[in-house]
This record gives sequence, C-alpha cells and structure tokens, in this order.
Amino acid sequence: MSIDHQAPIEQILHRIDDIAEQNERIQFGQVMDAVGRNSFASLLLVVGAIMLLPGPADLPGVPVLLGAIAILLCGQMLAHRDHVWIPHWIERREISQDKMKKMLDWLRRPAAWLDSMTAERWTFMMNHATISTLAVAAILVAMSTPILEFIPFSANLAGGAIFAFALAILARDGLLAGLAVCISIATFGLVGYQFFVN
Repeated sequence: MSIDHQAPIEQILHRIDDIAEQNERIQFGQVMDAVGRNSFASLLLVVGAIMLLPGPADLPGVPVLLGAIAILLCGQMLAHRDHVWIPHWIERREISQDKMKKMLDWLRRPAAWLDSMTAERWTFMMNHATISTLAVAAILVAMSTPILEFIPFSANLAGGAIFAFALAILARDGLLAGLAVCISIATFGLVGYQFFVN
C-alpha cells in the first residue's frame, strides 16, 4: 500500500511502530516490507531520518552504510525500477525493539509539525526532471558521507538534506524541494570548507 501525500511522515512512523510492537528485534528488511518495497521515497525518508537523529549518525561507519543505502535507492529510482533491491546482508541488519521505540518517539514529536508544514504546492516543479534532479543531489550528498564522518554533526546535516528530498517527493511539495537543494548546498559547502581549512 502506497503512502498518501497527506501526513506522509506519520503514516510511515505508524507502519514501523506496528512492526516494532510485534518483534523484539527488527530487521531493515521488515521495515522495507512495512513501508513498501515499491516506495523509493518512503524508504529514502527512513534512511534520512536515521541519519538526522542525534546518536545513530554519530557512530563510526553508520553514515557510510546509510549513505550507501541512499545511493542504492536513488540509483534504482533513476533506473525506473518497480521494486527496491537491497543486498541481503543489509536487509538482515537488526535493531532492538527498545532502540527502535526510542527513535520513533524522538521522531514522533516533530512529525506532526513537519507534516502540517508540507503541502502539495508548486507541483509544477515536481515533474520527472525535478525528481531525477533530487535523486542525483541525494546521491551526491550520500557520496560525501565518508568525509562527513570526520566532521562533527555534519552527517546529521546530510541526513536532513536526504530527508527533505524524500519528503518533498512524498508530499509533492516543490517549495520543500527547493529547500532540500539549499540544505545539500550547505552540506557541500561544509565539506569544501573543511578541505580548504585543513
């Protein structure tokens, strides 16, 4: 079942919460099944949300892994695949029910507000070309994650850009798409600044 344009974040959180209630350990593959393996933007939103959270994205190796998943999702989106393919070893990655609940609780607070701030506006921008551009921009942001691991809190900024890209596609919000591009430019600016300074 696809995600509706209205309140997409709360819908996704509700589906993941249902899985968390039924399992002591939750695999990424189960999250994919709950959100929908044919919904690239929904899965990209989940990846961006994890990167955005304080804590998970600061663990060594996690931003790179999430960046790799984002690249896989966006690459398949650009290739017009019907269903998402993810390597089995990534699908089998687990998180405890406790940690999942904490992440969902943290996200639930701003979810309603974020959903209320999005709307189907500037939909003329949300055409195939724009969505492809957002996918390419998300890939570029995700490719910077190995460098971002060495810059405190920068992975959260990258997660924010990926999250905004996905939300713009789900909500058909052209204004948010523009904001997402601005966040990605800020991410590249931060990476460039670190290179020049060091």
